[in-house]
Amino acid sequence: MEKLWLFRITRLFASALVRIYFRMEIRGLENVPEEGAMIVAPNHVSYMDPIWVSSPLKRPLRYMTWDRMTGLPLLGALMRAYGAFPVNIESTNGDRSALRHSLEQLRAGGGLMIFPEGSRSRDGRLMSFKPGVVRLALAADVPIVPVSIVGGFDAYPPHFIFPRPYKVRVIYHEPIKLSPPSNNSQLKDYMREETERLRMLIASELPPESLPLEEERAQVSPSGR
Repeated sequence: MEKLWLFRITRLFASALVRIYFRMEIRGLENVPEEGAMIVAPNHVSYMDPIWVSSPLKRPLRYMTWDRMTGLPLLGALMRAYGAFPVNIESTNGDRSALRHSLEQLRAGGGLMIFPEGSRSRDGRLMSFKPGVVRLALAADVPIVPVSIVGGFDAYPPHFIFPRPYKVRVIYHEPIKLSPPSNNSQLKDYMREETERLRMLIASELPPESLPLEEERAQVSPSGR
């Protein structure tokens, strides 16, 4: 991490600030390993997600972000201090560069934050998950810690310039430890099943209005209509 000393100095301040401003409620913090390689996988509803997820942790996490953001004065330096590494999303080699940085972090025993949806939700509803998180966890042989962020979209929706003091809850689930099939022909199905398991775990703590429409409708009983 480029500015580990800055992370250590500012972590307590940042944690206290977001807890007060967003009246943050934290659950399951004991599920996050205190050391060793891991992937932290939250739903993605806001630009504040990395701060909400990482500020309660005593260990730093790395996460990929748009290279134009890390190049900004002051903010870019702070983002790097909190573990961001730049990815050129317009380059055909962007994914390859991100994969290389991710594997380097995990093989060094570090923590990595990846959003399984691949991009930020525009309406606050959970989107479909891409298999990249499971694929990377298998390649590096590391556990996945699912994280549910509740209230993040209301606190900082896309059309807001500055976040508002809306209550945010962050729930850290028990780590998923993968056991890949011995038969490579079954690997694709296995990754699809584990990706869906990851999505269901995160969705289990979300309110109906944060689920895809078809799942929200399924939760509405006849008596509630």
